[in-house]
Amino acid sequence: MMKTETLTLTQEWDKTFPKSDKVDHCKVTFANHFGITLAADMYVPRGAAGKLPAIAVSGPFGACKEQSSGLYAQEMAERGFLTIAFDPSFTGESGGFPRAMHSPDIDVEDFQAAVDFLSCCDKVDPERIGIIGICGWGGMALQTACIDTRVKTTVVSTMYDMSRVAGNGYFDAADSREARQAARKAINAQRTEDFRNGSYARAGGVVDPLPEDAPFFVKDYHDYYKTRRGYHPRSLNSNEGWTVSTGTSLMNTRLFTYAGEIDSAILMIHGEKAHSCYMSRDAFKLLKGDNKELVIIPGAVHTDLYDRKDIIPFDKIQKFMEEHLK
Repeated sequence: MMKTETLTLTQEWDKTFPKSDKVDHCKVTFANHFGITLAADMYVPRGAAGKLPAIAVSGPFGACKEQSSGLYAQEMAERGFLTIAFDPSFTGESGGFPRAMHSPDIDVEDFQAAVDFLSCCDKVDPERIGIIGICGWGGMALQTACIDTRVKTTVVSTMYDMSRVAGNGYFDAADSREARQAARKAINAQRTEDFRNGSYARAGGVVDPLPEDAPFFVKDYHDYYKTRRGYHPRSLNSNEGWTVSTGTSLMNTRLFTYAGEIDSAILMIHGEKAHSCYMSRDAFKLLKGDNKELVIIPGAVHTDLYDRKDIIPFDKIQKFMEEHLK
C-alpha cells in the first residue's frame, strides 16, 4: 500500500447538488506518484453486486469535487457505474503544498492515480475503467488518454485546452512572441516577489462584483461560481483562485502531441454557443479512428454543461460508456 498522509475530510453532505437516494456515498483517499494524497467521493449504485464498470471524474479547472464533477459522478452512479470524483493535488480536500498550485504533469498523474485506485478496488472490473474530464480537466483527461492504456473510454465535456489558453490567450488573440514574453516577465517578477515575501500571491477567482462590460462567458462563470447555484468555500474559482505564478508550466507545455495515437474511445461534448467550443473542435481533428465522436449541444454555453441536467447529454454519455466498457 502506498504511503498516504492524513487528510481532514468533511463528513457532512456539502455538495452544490442534492444527495441521491439511489447510490451509496463515502469518501476515499489514495496517493499519486508524487506522494500527494488525493481525496475523492465514491458513489456506488445502491444494491449493486459483482464487479462494476468504473469512472473517475474531475473538473472544472479550479473547481472542487463538491461541484460539477461530483454531480457527474453521482449521476453516472445512478446509471450503474462505480464512480469517484476527486480533488486534484494542491486543491480542495486533497493534499499537496503549497496550495493552489498545479502543473500539467501532476494533473495527468492525478487522473492516472485515480485509475490506479479503481484498478485495485475489489468492487471494480479493472478492464472496464473510463474517465470524465470537465472544462480544463477535459483537456487533462484527453491528455491522460494519450498515455494510459488502462483507460478504455474518455468523455470530455465543455473542454478547455489550458496550455493553448496559457500560451496563446483566449481565441489565440495573444499568439505572438511579444505577448508571451510580456506574460513571462510578469510571472517571473511575481516569482521574485513571492520568494521575497515568503508566500504565494493568488490571482483571484471569478471576478466579483461583475463589471457591466464583462464578456458573456465571464458573466456565465459568475452565475455559476459566485451564486448559490455553484459557490463552494473550497473552490478556487469561487474564492481566491490559483497562485499567480502557477501558469508558467502550462505556457511552456503543449497538450495533445500524441492525440492521434489514442486507440481507446473518446466522446467530446461541447455547447454550440460556448466561447470555448473551438478548443474541442480543433482537438477532435487530431483524433483518429471510428470510436471517436464530437457532440455539439445546440444553444448551450460553456457553463451549461457544468450542472444543467436538462442539457448535459447523460443518456448519450451512458450509452457511449456502456458500449466501450463492455
